[in-house]
This record gives sequence, structure tokens and C-alpha cells, in this order.
Amino acid sequence: MKNKHMPMTRAHVYIRGRVQGVFFRTSTRDKARSLDVNGWVKNCLDGSVEAVCEGEKDAIDAIVQWCSEGPPGAFVEDVDVCLEEYSGYFEEFSVVY
Repeated sequence: MKNKHMPMTRAHVYIRGRVQGVFFRTSTRDKARSLDVNGWVKNCLDGSVEAVCEGEKDAIDAIVQWCSEGPPGAFVEDVDVCLEEYSGYFEEFSVVY
């Protein structure tokens, strides 16, 4: 349940390293849903993973921190985060193919 006093935010996250073929997208989706974060995650052609995450600031901080480590088997070399204006567009967190 969202706290109407907690600021809402959006993060556009780019994750590089060994992040494909290690269930990064599925694990990110599961973690985001557990944090009540909405948005999407997808593999990129260059071998990186990209995600857009929206939710309460604390939850966004938590998912960004999680992305810097990833699931077992991942080796995250770099994470770029662009904070953006919250849109409220997403109803859930999904994997984009």
C-alpha cells in the first residue's frame, strides 16, 4: 500500500556486466513487485539490461541498490541511474521482450 505522504519518483536504470542469461529480468521483476514498484525491465542488444522503475522514493532506492548486485550468477560492473519525474503510468512491473 502506498503512503500518500511518501514522495513518488521514477528511475531509469542501465545495468552493465554479466547481466543477461542469469535471470536478471525475472529476478528484477520479482524484487520490484515485492517492493510495490511498477515499471518494466528488458535486455538490450549490447548485453546490458535497462529498467524503468516507479514508486515511493524508499522503494526506488531499494530496487536501484538491488540492481547494483543482481541475482546470483550476475556480475554487475556498472549502473547508471537517471532520476525522472514520476508519471504513474504503470500498473505493475513487467518484463519487456
